Amino acid sequence: MKLSKEDILKRANAITKNTLMETLEIEMVDFGDDFVVGRMPVNKRVYQPDGVLHGGATVALAETVGSFAAELLLDLEHTFVRGIEISANHVKSVKTGYVYATARFIHKGRTTQLFEIKVTDDDDNLISLCKLTTISLPRKK
Repeated sequence: MKLSKEDILKRANAITKNTLMETLEIEMVDFGDDFVVGRMPVNKRVYQPDGVLHGGATVALAETVGSFAAELLLDLEHTFVRGIEISANHVKSVKTGYVYATARFIHKGRTTQLFEIKVTDDDDNLISLCKLTTISLPRKK
């Protein structure tokens, strides 16, 4: 049985209970053949002391979305995904609204995957540009 897009998003968002994703209110909102989009509200939970979005929260959003993108590609019955490197260039600050992370594959390997993740605000302004490398490892039987 093939799941609908809505069912996949619902399942992805349901497994975040008692995790960093729940704390930061990160949710997956869309995906297609070559992208995944997640969003996070910008509020006091994710501020740095001067009242703007903390870069660490931005990176957490980017890694979450990129990891979900890798999981969509792989057979999760036999493998699991872990992030092994992430970098971010923060180019603009934001104080309110949502930030959206859009992950796109640069490399779709069986073992390693490389993503470009653009984080934008409600007006589609670039906030951060991230690069994530993930690894897929076999599940132990």
